[in-house]
Amino acid sequence: MAMYTLEQLNDLECIRRLRVLYSHYYDGQDLDALCSLFTKDALCRFGAGHGGDWNCLPAIRANYAAWFEKFPGSFSVLHAVTNHWVELTGPVSATGRAFLLDYNFHRPQRPTPLGTVGVYDDVYAKTESGWKFQRMSLDFLWPDREILSWPPR
Repeated sequence: MAMYTLEQLNDLECIRRLRVLYSHYYDGQDLDALCSLFTKDALCRFGAGHGGDWNCLPAIRANYAAWFEKFPGSFSVLHAVTNHWVELTGPVSATGRAFLLDYNFHRPQRPTPLGTVGVYDDVYAKTESGWKFQRMSLDFLWPDREILSWPPR
């Protein structure tokens, strides 16, 4: 079992908090706070049919804004993230993986609110303002193609 320094333990906790804040800001539709979690040169990879690649912060902001227009208000979707594993790869770099259970509450006619199951694979960078997403990739294991159609309707 690995032994960590106090600074490394703090870094691990900050990265885990970053992943949790992503869900809170996305689900609460707080665009400014959400975008503050990414480096300026960040890359989001959601795959063909799910938004594609969003390269750099202006594209990330524009695409999240488009998604927010699709959902009727904050917390109509909830990203439940679990099993977050983080590996420090250097003093200012890390990788991580987390499981996603995405619930959608704006379609009451569905038998279940579960909309998506996926796996996040992330690369994190420690900046002057703390840990940020440098790359976020989401592998959709069980997509609801009606909800995830791109571009947002």
